[in-house]
Amino acid sequence: MELRQLRQFVTVSDTLNFRTAAQRLHMTQPPLSVSLRKLEDEIGTPLFTRDRHTVHLTRAGEAALASARSALFHAEETMRIARSTATGATGSLHIGFVGSAKNTLLPRLLPRLRRDYPGVVLRFTEDNNTRLIDALERGTVDVAIVRVPLGRHSTIRYRTVEHDRFVVALPAHHRLAGRSSLGLAEVAAEPLIDYTADAMPGLHAASATLFQEAGLIPRVVQEALQVQTVVFLVESGLGVALVPSTTAKRAGRGVVFRPLEPEPTVHIGLAIAVNPEYEGITVRHFEDLALTMHNRSSSTRESAESL
Repeated sequence: MELRQLRQFVTVSDTLNFRTAAQRLHMTQPPLSVSLRKLEDEIGTPLFTRDRHTVHLTRAGEAALASARSALFHAEETMRIARSTATGATGSLHIGFVGSAKNTLLPRLLPRLRRDYPGVVLRFTEDNNTRLIDALERGTVDVAIVRVPLGRHSTIRYRTVEHDRFVVALPAHHRLAGRSSLGLAEVAAEPLIDYTADAMPGLHAASATLFQEAGLIPRVVQEALQVQTVVFLVESGLGVALVPSTTAKRAGRGVVFRPLEPEPTVHIGLAIAVNPEYEGITVRHFEDLALTMHNRSSSTRESAESL
């Protein structure tokens, strides 16, 4: 039994006329009759009663008609889904992200992703850099938004889509909170909340490099796994910290942020990370969309600065 035969059976059932059905199927009447005879032989019972003037469905034909329509629908739906998934219009996308991505990148990216690819089902996992890279290497997430620099060797490919810089986070009641900017030496003299090397190797290394280049040894009193946790500890009065500047967009009132003077030479940011071994069309669409938005944002910023 072939889909072609089921389509012919349904068309004849709809028209109850072999000549009309043949015209709709863009074929001649004799091959249509032969094809349906073969279908009846395969099923083992007539589907139509025929005479020179009329065609009627048998009871077996009436019983089979609904199933034939359903089979054609599901076959066409299977092809539609396969074609749509192949172009990235449908399917699923498991996105891993560090908490900092919620500050500016995800709020800008997700509405556009939903608008352009409404048929893609999204799943999310929030975690730290190390576990997200591990998940990409295992293929348990499709794409991840991670902090750069990564601070570890990996086969994962990544592209920066948000550039950032370190600023100083202080408790709102801190004696230095009234300053417009702070020097790195002033930060090194305060109790410092840093990032754990195993969970956040990139930010840990970037912070360490900043102090090393300045010939300073910070007084680290606490380490944390996430930027949000670092900010929470600062707000709780445990110390000060160097955090990405975008963190200020979602921080509470108990913490203030001040720029470093001079501006840090160490560059940090967010990147779209993918595993080339598991990269599919939907992942490429997500990556391309993030890069396009980043390039437009950079062009707009450069144009504004040139005025």
